[in-house]
Parts: sequence; structure tokens; C-alpha cells
Amino acid sequence: MTLHRYLTIDSTRIFYREAGKPEAPVLLLLHGFPASSFMFRDLMARLSERFHIIAPDYPGFGYSDAPQDGVAYTFDYLAEIMGSFVEQLGLKKYAIYMQDFGGPVGFRLASRYPESVSFFIIQNANAYDEGLPDSFWAPVRQLWADPSQENFDRIREAGISRAALEWNYTHGVKDSETVSPDSWVLQDALLSQPGKKDLMLKLLYDYRTNPPQYPKWHDYFRRHQPPALIAWGKNDIIFPESGAHPYKRDLNNVDLHLLDTGHFALEDHAEEISGLIQKFAAKQGL
Repeated sequence: MTLHRYLTIDSTRIFYREAGKPEAPVLLLLHGFPASSFMFRDLMARLSERFHIIAPDYPGFGYSDAPQDGVAYTFDYLAEIMGSFVEQLGLKKYAIYMQDFGGPVGFRLASRYPESVSFFIIQNANAYDEGLPDSFWAPVRQLWADPSQENFDRIREAGISRAALEWNYTHGVKDSETVSPDSWVLQDALLSQPGKKDLMLKLLYDYRTNPPQYPKWHDYFRRHQPPALIAWGKNDIIFPESGAHPYKRDLNNVDLHLLDTGHFALEDHAEEISGLIQKFAAKQGL
């Protein structure tokens, strides 16, 4: 059974899903943009007999509160909140599943607390320049260079309109009828709340701070060598396959799988990914 809980950090209520036995190996599931812990619902059901699973919604996402007024809404802020989150829950050792925006949150967290990470599960989450091709990222780079209202409005329509949300889930999928519309309908409803889309735009603009972090993360990879299972939707054009292979440059223990799907691979490959996680964890002695 999955439990639906809240805890409070700096006056901000953080929603999270929890499943499994507390004594089992811990999986911390970090969702992408502009999703929430809802994306992990099928995976949690499949892994709850084997792991203790924690899946939070970041502030401003899902069912968590928006950040307090005056807070700089950045990836640094999200990583700080997640650090306080795992500390408040008393999590000492955990694997981190990262998808999309979960990458820059998770890699910040892991490089800050390297002794806490048992292994990585990386699913369409980028840490290398090769993974940000101009074919998709050119309009976002234009926003980074010129944060004008015109450019923000362009990204708002291209990235978080109802049509864009549906496209995020269906592009690159072999059979779109296998993907439930629940995900993008829920996202659209949550993002329609006052101020939520403005928060998403702030993070898209702040994404420019992630590439300068890459050398620091690569140094962390080389020094601490966290084992990494990579389960990557190879048809994704947001974070394409080219971003999956470079992890092998810096990590010695990499198990790479390219899946015939798109950006949100769990929507139609949850069973396969859950099997890969269980096999990889067993190889790590967990």
C-alpha cells in the first residue's frame, strides 16, 4: 500500500508518497518537469515488496505548497529542500532515481552528501553537454540569453500549454494508446493554479545554471564512483540518447539500457524498469 503524507520544511508543506517496509533498502524518487511523484505510481506498486520507497513533490510541484514569498526559486533551492527532506525523514543511505529535472536536483544532493548514495537510477536525466542539443534547446537558450517577456511567453506556450503537456508523454512512444491521459490532465489542472506556471518558467530560466555544474558532478562521479543503472527512453528529443552514453566516461559501474520509448519511459515501461532496478540492486548486494 502506498501512503500519502506531508511534512513541513521552513513553513512549506511537502507532499510525498511512501511505500514498502522501513527496514528495506531505500529508493528516493525524484521526478521531472513539470510532473510530480504521480509519475512513479506504477513503479512504486511493483517495487514496494523489495524496497522502502520515498517519492516527494518539490515545492511548487504536485501537491506540495509553493515556496514562501521572497524565496529564490532555483535548482539550488530545490536541492536544499530535498536535503532537509531526507534529513527530517532520517534517511541515511538511499538510491536516487532521477528523471529530467530530477537530475540537477539529485546530482546536487548526491555531490553534497556522497556517503548517503547507494546507487543511481538515471532515466532521461542529463549531466553532459552532449545531452542538450540545439534541435530542442535553442529556444530555451534564447531565453537564457534574453529573459524578455516575449521569450518567456514563447516558452510558456511551447513548454507548458495543455498540448505541450500531452506531447511530453506521447512523443517517442511506440503505441500512444498505452499511455493514460491521467498524467497530463492532472498536470494541466495543477499548473492552472495561480502562479504555478510562473514558477515553472523560473526553473526553466534557472536551468542555465546546470551546465556550469557539470564539471563538479563529473568530479564527484570519478571520486566516489556511485554505481549507475541507466534506463533511457531512446526516442526522447528533450534529453536524447546522446546524453546517456557519456556517463561511461566517468563512472566504472554503469548498466545502460536504451528503451524503445520517449521522455516519460515509466508510462509504458514501468514493468521493464522495475525488473532492471531489482536486478541491479541485487548486484550491489542490496
